[in-house]
Amino acid sequence: MMVAHSFRGEVFGPAQRLHGATFVVDATFRRPELDADNIVVDIGAASTELAGVLADLNYRNLDDEPAFAGVNTSTEALAKVVADRLAEKVRAGVLGEGARGLTGITVTLHESHIAWASYELSL
Repeated sequence: MMVAHSFRGEVFGPAQRLHGATFVVDATFRRPELDADNIVVDIGAASTELAGVLADLNYRNLDDEPAFAGVNTSTEALAKVVADRLAEKVRAGVLGEGARGLTGITVTLHESHIAWASYELSL
């Protein structure tokens, strides 16, 4: 996922200016037991839905997006947005009935091989 954004607050130093960020995004789905088909989630459906969630963010200046007005779109905040949107898909049944047994989703945004952040969401 590639975005442009800026931050408010001295803690962000030069990142207060408009800049780009590129992320490799991982989504991990958790459940305590495998479903009747011996899987955690339909990985094909999960991949398709993750791609759709990312398409809504990719190549955007997040400073211009109404959904992010007044929000510092940190790596952690974006991981939460992706996790929340995937959870909506699970709750809506888009990932199939078996996905209703999921107990959590973790989304990790990798900025590089040494910098990444994750957000864990319990379902």
